[in-house]
Amino acid sequence: MKLDQALVDAAIAQMERRWPADEPGGAAAVYLDDGRILTSVGLDNLNQGVTLCHETGAICQAFTLDARITATVCVFRSPDDGRIIVFPPCGICQERLALWGPDVEVAVPGPDDRTPWQARTLAEVNPYYWARQLADGAWPPKELHSD
Repeated sequence: MKLDQALVDAAIAQMERRWPADEPGGAAAVYLDDGRILTSVGLDNLNQGVTLCHETGAICQAFTLDARITATVCVFRSPDDGRIIVFPPCGICQERLALWGPDVEVAVPGPDDRTPWQARTLAEVNPYYWARQLADGAWPPKELHSD
C-alpha cells in the first residue's frame, strides 16, 4: 500500500481518540503490505528518557505480526494554534523502518497548507544510510539487520 490520505486520516483519528482537541498530542499510522493499518501513540512520562516516538508501537506490532510495513505517517497537533503538522520520521524511527527496505514510504511536510504532506521513500529521506557500507553499497537485507 502506498502512502495516501486514508493513512494520514487514520493517524489523525488515533490522535483525536487519545488526546482532547485542546491538548497537544500526536499519533502515527502504518500500512502493512496486506492493506491493514496499524496506529499508535507515544508514551507520555515525567521521565523523558522512557518516552517513545509515536511510530514505535505500530512498528513493534508489525514486527510481532511478521508483516511488512510499506508506508508510515506521524502527525502532531500544534500547541500554539491546534494545526495538524506532519513530522518526518526521526533518525531512530528511520533505523527501525530500515528493516523493511529503502522503498518504505514516509510522510514529510509539504510545501504549503494546500499540500500539507508529501510521500518520500526512506532512500530519499536518508540517501547516505550508514548501513549500506556493511552491504557493499546496497540497502542491507533483513537478515543483516537481525545480526
